[in-house]
Amino acid sequence: MLNIVLFGPPGAGKGTQAEFIIETFGLNHLSTGDLLRNEIAAGTKLGLEAKSYMEKGELVPDTVVIGMIKSKLETDSNTKGFIFDGFPRTVEQAKVLDNLLNENFTPISGMLNLEVEKQELIDRLLRRGKTSGRPDDQDRSVIETRINVYNEKTLPLVQYYKQQNKHFGINGMGTIDEITERLKEVLEKIQKNG
Repeated sequence: MLNIVLFGPPGAGKGTQAEFIIETFGLNHLSTGDLLRNEIAAGTKLGLEAKSYMEKGELVPDTVVIGMIKSKLETDSNTKGFIFDGFPRTVEQAKVLDNLLNENFTPISGMLNLEVEKQELIDRLLRRGKTSGRPDDQDRSVIETRINVYNEKTLPLVQYYKQQNKHFGINGMGTIDEITERLKEVLEKIQKNG
């Protein structure tokens, strides 16, 4: 089983590259944002709990998110693997995910970390903001705050996966096709050595 954490700052191109990885390697996309929306729409116990936090503008607690991920892993147990997008976001979440995968499945195979220069991230997000309609992609100060929060809270995950020899830094600069080719090479290497 190939389990990948797709990682990178806002604007690194995770969504674009996730589509390629899913199609090429036959992995299930596990996006926490999609999971939350689906559970809420289905009216599940976890969905209703998540909705109560979201309506107050609060973050959904890890226990709820982990519950949704566990449910998804059990439902889709006959898969070639998963690509985790938007989770884990903290070292604590990574530890919980490792425990969950070790209990039921195979562990994380690798973290693909899209590395992009800050100015390029800002430029990409501002361009995306012209078509996405997302207000957080249209305000330079909000974009800079998002990147700073990522650097402070999420970047420590790199060290966590480096200590396990599962971190793979990918140059996220260049054309979509160039980045895709770099990801493909690393994924094939992980598969071969896995």
